Amino acid sequence: MRIACWQASTHPSDVAGALARLRVRAGQAAEAGARLLVTPEMSLSGYNIGRRTLRELAEPENGPMCDEVARIAAESGVAIVHGWPELDGERVHNSVRVVGADGTGLATYRKTHLFGALDRSSFSAGETGVVQAVVDGVTIGLIICYDVEFPELVRAHALRGTELLVVPTALMVPWHFVAETVVPARAFESQLFIAYTNWTGRERTLEYCGLTRVVGPDGRVAAIDAGTADGLLVADLDLSLIAKVRAETPYLTDRRPELY
Repeated sequence: MRIACWQASTHPSDVAGALARLRVRAGQAAEAGARLLVTPEMSLSGYNIGRRTLRELAEPENGPMCDEVARIAAESGVAIVHGWPELDGERVHNSVRVVGADGTGLATYRKTHLFGALDRSSFSAGETGVVQAVVDGVTIGLIICYDVEFPELVRAHALRGTELLVVPTALMVPWHFVAETVVPARAFESQLFIAYTNWTGRERTLEYCGLTRVVGPDGRVAAIDAGTADGLLVADLDLSLIAKVRAETPYLTDRRPELY
């Protein structure tokens, strides 16, 4: 499976601009032969834009933002993972959605582990841990940013059959080691692919790290970005590597959960 990750530069609160740029990137991903395009955390609105602005922009899953992404996916023929502030009654969730290449919504995940005051002041936590969808026969798992720093959640995905874990993120300075060390460790210990896709540039008080990467189940970086540039990272995933690695280092079958 060929995937593309869009390491996007920040344009806070510019939903129309984000959708226009997404249309361009989806077309480029299609030209590159990718079947899936992954974007950063809160990719349609921006992440660090303030509680009031997030609430003003928040929409339900059937709102105009998600509808436009569905059109972009259908036009390009590429499945898309995107983030947005999801409105659910009085609550706003930090959500990510995967849309099929025909524009059909396949799954939505609400961030379950909220990061500090920045998240807790703006969002309600999701209550469903493992959310999956199937794209081109590959089982895709959805989590967001801080979630990947909890090994229990990544392991739960592995045990439920996730082959590619997509992680839209807003990793900021000085937490480079999360991308460089934690993400490869998570991929290796749970023996799945991880597509970790970050912002680049500044957004109000935050400076994002970039460092978008795709890591294989052997813990090796299969594809890495060019640093802090805005652009697409394209990677080919050899799904047969999962079975090979799990046979060589059988963490999943050697577990003794009765002791934990």
